[in-house]
Amino acid sequence: MSAEPSPQATRSRPHPQPSQEHRRVRARASAALASAAPALGAYAAVRIVGLVVFWAAASLAGKDAFHLLAERWDSVWYQRVAEHGYVYTVTLPDGGIHSDLAFFPLLPALERGIAEVTPLGVAGAGLLVAWVAGLLAAWGIFAVGARVHGRRTGVVLAALWGVYPTAFVQSMAYTETLFTALAAWSLYAALTRRWIVAGALSVLAGLTRPSAAALIAALAITAAVTLVREYRAGATDGIVRRNGRMLAGVALAPLGWLGYVVFVAVREGSPFAYFDVQAQWGNSIDGGAALAGFILGLPLPGALGLCVALAGLGWLVYLCVRQRQPLPVLVYGIAVVVISLIGSGYFGSRPRLMMPAFPLLLPPAVALLRLRSAARTATVLALLASASAAYGAWTLLGSGPP
Repeated sequence: MSAEPSPQATRSRPHPQPSQEHRRVRARASAALASAAPALGAYAAVRIVGLVVFWAAASLAGKDAFHLLAERWDSVWYQRVAEHGYVYTVTLPDGGIHSDLAFFPLLPALERGIAEVTPLGVAGAGLLVAWVAGLLAAWGIFAVGARVHGRRTGVVLAALWGVYPTAFVQSMAYTETLFTALAAWSLYAALTRRWIVAGALSVLAGLTRPSAAALIAALAITAAVTLVREYRAGATDGIVRRNGRMLAGVALAPLGWLGYVVFVAVREGSPFAYFDVQAQWGNSIDGGAALAGFILGLPLPGALGLCVALAGLGWLVYLCVRQRQPLPVLVYGIAVVVISLIGSGYFGSRPRLMMPAFPLLLPPAVALLRLRSAARTATVLALLASASAAYGAWTLLGSGPP
């Protein structure tokens, strides 16, 4: 029979200490969170303004605010996938078919997982994912902005993303916040040359939205330009070995998007099945023909106003180029805009589809800081938050986002 240790021996036995590396990681994480705290606070404040205004408006209108945020439009399709898998189609009066295969699987998977381990249903889980991902997106946006133009710019950039005209979608059970969080942190990883991390996050983004093509392109073009520059500089010896992690990350990046496209192809028995599904939803690529037709079909004042808005968008893109944004950030922002404009989908959804293009807000963020007064910058952000909240409440209580 083995002897029991004496109480004195038990008391004197040293407690296991965390490793030095673990302490360093924890210290770095704490420092990063402390650095991002002003950005997270600013983002949370402007989104709370939006939610409070919307909740008050919904109460006055006698409508269920939770239902409007979590159980309408695309949210319902994601929740069906979470509950039943890919089994649902709708036949339209004109004979067209809408299949749930148009919706990527990461958000439904998270909704189902959370619903199974918490009291939340899939609708509540969808809101939880969206709100937590919104904070992670704001953190990632801050990190990119701070690395490019300093911490103050990062804070203002995160706040501006929270007052984007269609920012109310950030409070819905949609994929915009989840995708933007993954994209922002993937870009930050590329900026800090953590290419495997950038590729892995791109895989997850590719399981979230088809617009992950913009992120994949940003990483691939950045890698290609890097290799060409080294080749032209004569640094050809060991060029592949020296850039091995970058090439591995770029090779990894498209696997999420490609994996889902292949899944749909195998499921439907056609190599182009995914694109056929999207075309049935009216989301095929037409090079901008649908957008041009929409503009030409508007009354003259509306057409002119829309052209002015598109010109303003083009001006923002020009400012991003002139600002000399880092290549992955610049390519990503422009690619999101291009993808949003060259599709045949309903025009009203395009501002929402462009919302992940947060690099477009870098020039306004820098301009706001030129006010040279924190009070003035805060006043402008407060006015923008109020306008965004009012527009969001009006939209959600009306036809809502397509």
